[in-house]
Amino acid sequence: MIDEPLAADLDLVDVESALLRAAVGDYSAEAAVLLLANSGHWLPQLQAAGLIAIALDGDETGGPWAAVQWIDLDAALRRGAIGGSGVQLRLLRAAASIAEGQPVDLGDLAAGLDRPGLVLLLAALAHAAGSHEHRAVVRDGDGIRLAGGLLGPVVAWPVAN
Repeated sequence: MIDEPLAADLDLVDVESALLRAAVGDYSAEAAVLLLANSGHWLPQLQAAGLIAIALDGDETGGPWAAVQWIDLDAALRRGAIGGSGVQLRLLRAAASIAEGQPVDLGDLAAGLDRPGLVLLLAALAHAAGSHEHRAVVRDGDGIRLAGGLLGPVVAWPVAN
């Protein structure tokens, strides 16, 4: 019998790619993965704790697919398998809410973020809303509305250093 592949068997870039490959087309799923990846803290922790499931029957490029096991986060936090600072925990909760609808207190969440964390949260919300696909509205000479150029995201993902 062949053992199931583990996220721990992949390097972090491959885990992120597999998560994004599975999320493509679902803006909420994409936003949650990008939030975790851009935080720089959670993907290695989730990978080490076995909270990322891998499927080798990926897309036509042959790459694996992956998914965060959102339902298991609370138990992993309680037993100390994963952990982080207050800001990091708030970003994890935000990602779980965006991806799976897990309840989150937005007032508490926003009040506990530093500026970089707030930028990540706002970029994730803008992405989940599809703002990166919004187009300007222009009118032709007869006043008929036409789709204009892409406007870009309301809040862009920060550039990695």
